[in-house]
Amino acid sequence: MGRLFGTNGVRGIANKELTIELVTRLAASCGHILGRDIALGRDGRVTSPMFRDAAASGLMSAGCNVNDLDVLPTPALQYAVKHLGLDGGLMITASHNPPEFNGVKVMASDGVEIPRNVEDEIEGIYFSGGPKLAEWDKVGTLRHREAIDLYVEEIISRSEVGVIKGKRLKVAIDPGNGVGTLAAPTIAQRLGCEVYTVNSELDGRFPGRESEPRPDNLGALRELVKATGADMGVAFDGDADRSIFLNELGEPLWGDRSFALVAKYYMEKHRGARVVTPVSSSNAIVDVVEAAGGSIHWTRVGSVDVSRAMVENGIEFGGEENGGVMYGPHHPVRDGSMTMALVLGIMAGEGKSLSQLVAELPTYAQAKDRVRCPNELKQKVLEALRTKVAAPRVDTMDGIKLIFGDGSWILVRPSGTEPIFRLYAEADSQSKVDRLVSENKMLIEATVKSLSA
Repeated sequence: MGRLFGTNGVRGIANKELTIELVTRLAASCGHILGRDIALGRDGRVTSPMFRDAAASGLMSAGCNVNDLDVLPTPALQYAVKHLGLDGGLMITASHNPPEFNGVKVMASDGVEIPRNVEDEIEGIYFSGGPKLAEWDKVGTLRHREAIDLYVEEIISRSEVGVIKGKRLKVAIDPGNGVGTLAAPTIAQRLGCEVYTVNSELDGRFPGRESEPRPDNLGALRELVKATGADMGVAFDGDADRSIFLNELGEPLWGDRSFALVAKYYMEKHRGARVVTPVSSSNAIVDVVEAAGGSIHWTRVGSVDVSRAMVENGIEFGGEENGGVMYGPHHPVRDGSMTMALVLGIMAGEGKSLSQLVAELPTYAQAKDRVRCPNELKQKVLEALRTKVAAPRVDTMDGIKLIFGDGSWILVRPSGTEPIFRLYAEADSQSKVDRLVSENKMLIEATVKSLSA
């Protein structure tokens, strides 16, 4: 039996790896497991309307009632599932992937992505041909419901509204032509900010920039920050569950810098708390958490694993190095707009610029890279690498993490969403980081080449 689910949902190139038939049967299988009343939403990709219709048909064929929330951010759908008391939800999105991709994220009744064992159950039904379909007079219904306004109001209620309004901050926002444009500018305006936008037209071809916000593709936002004198820039990925920040100088921050910033101020109010984060996260997270008497609960890479660990262990704060922050008092899921509101609250409350706040955090040299690897070779490459690497500590919770005596480390792991190996490295100097990445990148490339022969 193959596997459908990756690190975060099911994804593939539309009409090649991800087909109407696949999504229809997958949705029916999900409905059979999740329950009768299911939320359904989509992002703004070109192929999302057809996959939304396929998912609705699959759900109704299994006897589920579909609550169509139309186009919205993934965290808005997640909040709606919980707030409306539904049995689960399906979001048609490929998140940060290129425009030719699409996918399905599956939520449980608490609005959090389903745990891995439920993914296995759904795959078991899918690969056995799908569930038994409902009789003609027992098929489900479809109704349209509003969710974005509920979501916006919830974030406002969790924000330091009065403090932020008093500062009249200027915010430059780049939704990357994704669904973040439907909520983030409104939230910033409701918080009393002066808002400027770029790439704010919803367009599933992502003409403004790639859907994944990276420091190297945020040039337009950087220029907007400088031109408007904005106090902060914020960019979202395609489904708006992640956000990347630029300071007032237009300088981009790695995602774990914003995560560490929010973690620091969360820990000041919750001393001794536990924080959930994957093995790819910076030592800066460890430093700020332990400085407040807290501890880290480590997980595999993936928001599913972080969110589920929060729920299962009663932990209220978590995050990832890619700009995903999970603020439990709101909802234990990644939420780019909630993170934006938290950062605005910190800036307003402290009366400091974003560059000043970040300068107060522990600093490490970092690097990230990737190596192409066919999906069918990933496991063989990983097994081969385990015999070729060595370090004082080797963590194999997810991929291979080599941890050295001076605190430097490198993590290599197969992506769950793309045909690549990802590399994450950190050290006390850029030269060490560059060496770690270079050596291991060459090793992975050589291993892929030898196993492809």
